[in-house]
Amino acid sequence: MIDLQQGTVVIADQDEEWGHMAAAAVAELSHITDIDPIDKGWSSDKKYRITAANGTKYLLRVTPEDKPKSGSGPSFGGQGMQNAKQVNLFHIQQKVTALGVPMSRPIACGRCKDGFYSIQTWIEGSDAEETIPGLTDAEQYAYGLEAGRILKTIHSIPAPDTQPQWETRFNAKMDRKIKMYRECPVKFDGAEDIIAYIEANRHLLKGRPQSFQHGDYHVGNMMIEKNRIVIIDFDRFDYGDPWEEFNRITWCAQCSPLFASGMVNGYFDGEVPMEFWRLLALYISSNMLSSIPWAISFGEQEIQTMLKQAGDVLEWYDHMRNPVPTWYFKGYYLQYIDGLPYKMKAPFDFEFIHKYGKVFKVFDDQDSGNICFGVCDTDGSRYFVKFAGAPTESYDGLPEDAVERLKATLPIYMDLKHPGLIQLLDAQDVAGGFAMVFRWAEGDCMGRMYPAQHHRFMNLPVEARLQVFRDVLAFLEYVHDRGYVAIDFYDGSVMYDACDREGATVTFERNEITCSCYGQGKTSICDIDFFGPKPYYNHMGRMWGSSSFMSPEEFALGAELDEVTNVYTAGAFAFALFGGYRRDFDNWTLAEACYEVAKKAVSDDRGSRQQSLRQLIREWEDALQYAKDQET
Repeated sequence: MIDLQQGTVVIADQDEEWGHMAAAAVAELSHITDIDPIDKGWSSDKKYRITAANGTKYLLRVTPEDKPKSGSGPSFGGQGMQNAKQVNLFHIQQKVTALGVPMSRPIACGRCKDGFYSIQTWIEGSDAEETIPGLTDAEQYAYGLEAGRILKTIHSIPAPDTQPQWETRFNAKMDRKIKMYRECPVKFDGAEDIIAYIEANRHLLKGRPQSFQHGDYHVGNMMIEKNRIVIIDFDRFDYGDPWEEFNRITWCAQCSPLFASGMVNGYFDGEVPMEFWRLLALYISSNMLSSIPWAISFGEQEIQTMLKQAGDVLEWYDHMRNPVPTWYFKGYYLQYIDGLPYKMKAPFDFEFIHKYGKVFKVFDDQDSGNICFGVCDTDGSRYFVKFAGAPTESYDGLPEDAVERLKATLPIYMDLKHPGLIQLLDAQDVAGGFAMVFRWAEGDCMGRMYPAQHHRFMNLPVEARLQVFRDVLAFLEYVHDRGYVAIDFYDGSVMYDACDREGATVTFERNEITCSCYGQGKTSICDIDFFGPKPYYNHMGRMWGSSSFMSPEEFALGAELDEVTNVYTAGAFAFALFGGYRRDFDNWTLAEACYEVAKKAVSDDRGSRQQSLRQLIREWEDALQYAKDQET
């Protein structure tokens, strides 16, 4: 147990209400029931999740007495320097909290036998760095906007009047970093371009304002709790040019360029000045030079990480010839419905969606001109609403053409009713467009446009993926028997619910999925909009669809598309499911006999493929049985 020396306690007091709450929390901490160490982070501080007797969790951070001083808080001489620094940090955190910044709120600080401790509210969320890459484009960008606005608020705290002039201070800092790099045994190509940029742009530092800085503001020091960004780890706080705070945006850009772009756009809330880009390139250049010497003490892995980042930076800035990095995106027009962001080309009123229920999911990445919503009504029933007629971001055509195409799908869904096909419930003209309402299908989508779901899908055990493939084959054969050919049938059209049967259990752990009922789950087909009755001829040249799943005839104007075309489609699914979308044997995860069947199906020569889906199914099952017999 950590020995908290109560006589040294400083309790948060930024306002009367929080002061009472903090004092009550400190009283509860006299009875700690659990203390769990936290191993994340780079600092020498020891961090713990502690639980009070009433079940409330807190973050306990212990700073050792001999920790090197970081940041530029006030200088204190003698033995109390580090204590004064930590008390100053505690009071700064109270100021930031008072601005409404979502963060781990300070409760108390003081001395303990291991050094200096601080107690903060516990954030019950996920690491933003791990979560954000798996979100939709709109969600990634929206979180970036939020992070940028939060940073703008943090920078509203002024620097002390005694703060040294920025130009003098940072020029000296750059001189030290250049010297560090020159003396470092590890070098990287392009470093001289970075140094040349620094020397040519020192004049940009003149007259720069200063403010409070978080000191290490990037996606690795953010969490997501209840669908909002929460900022953590203020222990490197500093004062300086507010724009210098973006020097860690390299970590954000490597994690998610959309998030990094949103962070810049949210901060400026308008046109981003070119002066910002030139200064940011200067600050990032300075950081890159010192990052290599810094990494040496942490070992070869960190050296390689920083060398890769240096390479990325030089690529982003075209070896410092262009001050605007290539990852930067000017952004989307975002709308929100029931708190969820989605991207549009222009405003559109979706209030009519609420007649079906409250929105819990938006699908805005379709290039067909449709936008889709998951809604839940008051009795808990869930529906999938597909709408055409709005100016969606990913669609380059006219909304009225999208409406016409969606209306044309109505007889397709009626003709191809199937237990595996999403169930159509209603269709109507509404809001100047057209809406189709389906029963909601549970499960994860295989499509790569939904990264988190795709990751879970592709990490299903092989037995589950084999079931999905059999279901896809069966559905394609059914489509053929009904006189249709599948067009634009790809990974985004397939979902799998790993836990379809009552009593089964599913466990998610860091995006990995385990389930007690594999082989009993349910495959759902959710998008057949472009299927057509036979005979069907290519009237476009390049047909609708994902290139990974398209046969050569789907690129040839006038070519007939038929059952043999869908043999190719099925073979492409096999390589997606069992070869990671690659068609070389080195990436294939099943037996060689199965590989040969799939390879035959995706032959560019139609005559070399299986000539029917039934033939493909027989050859596939025979190959699986052969492989099983070989194992025994």
